[in-house]
Amino acid sequence: MKNLLLLLFLIPMFGGAQDGTLIVLNKSDDTVDLIDIATKESKATLPTGDGPHEVAISEDGNTAVVTNYGRKAWPGHSLTVIDIPSKKVVKTISLEYKAPHGIEFIDKDRVLVTCEDSKKLIQVNIDSGKTEKAIDTEQETSHMVSYAPKVKRAFVANIRSGSVSVIDLKNDVLEKVIKTGNGAEGIALSADGNEVWVTNRGANNIVIIDVSTLETTKTLVSEKFPIRAKATSDGKYILVSNAQSGDINVFDAKTRSLVKTIAMDITVEEKEASRLFQDFDKSPVPVGILVHPNNQHVFVANTNADIITVIDLNKMGITGRLTAGKEPDGLGFSNTKF
Repeated sequence: MKNLLLLLFLIPMFGGAQDGTLIVLNKSDDTVDLIDIATKESKATLPTGDGPHEVAISEDGNTAVVTNYGRKAWPGHSLTVIDIPSKKVVKTISLEYKAPHGIEFIDKDRVLVTCEDSKKLIQVNIDSGKTEKAIDTEQETSHMVSYAPKVKRAFVANIRSGSVSVIDLKNDVLEKVIKTGNGAEGIALSADGNEVWVTNRGANNIVIIDVSTLETTKTLVSEKFPIRAKATSDGKYILVSNAQSGDINVFDAKTRSLVKTIAMDITVEEKEASRLFQDFDKSPVPVGILVHPNNQHVFVANTNADIITVIDLNKMGITGRLTAGKEPDGLGFSNTKF
């Protein structure tokens, strides 16, 4: 991006025992980059459908499935399936439903996908390419999904409705709609699988829901414009990206207290009409969050700055930057080494 001002003094690149592959979706380029974390280099840039927004990685780390969300004028209706070790697109799955966005694997062959324009949560078999289930959310702008295996429920955040749709996947029905707050968007399952954290971007808060009782247990403040949430697998932290203020809030997952606010330290001087959230002053708009399995390093996609920021949770600060393509957003991790 032209006139991108990085407010840094020479931050050293991150070190430590890190390996694997960072999968980065580039929304404006309609591509995905496979970045070798050890060398910080992209090993492949592969084509996707229009407007790739989110990605799910299989448990074995070999397969990435990308939702092709599309554009405002032409919503997408496909998934791109990538074999990570071979660095190849192996399949494009056409969908009956429009604007696929949130995605999560529930077993080795199946993913759950939200479809905004169709108000659906669908289940797709990656091997067969078939949609096996389609369940109404009955809410507007069904954006992100989190699956709670303990209770076999899917939780779908609905932006325009300010709610979460609870889908009973044992009976394939909408079980409950929970009003959470204006602009419900990000959603993350806690490491113990007992609760989901929902970011309400318009309300500048986070609502915590018990996955068994479906009761709201806590509401936390997170300013401004909390847009994504991600839990560390060791159960210590929940991280929330605040798109407007340009920072990450790190919460203690047990006490629910704010541990640290980490500014992205990037400003975007020149605006582009094609990008979202142009009214956010000079914010780099942090959105996608990926926690490395070592629970030490976190990658944050700053979508309006075309930068991935690396955070060290031991130091609670920035230790590096990576670049991929234009408008990086959805992130994934594979244990594949190139």
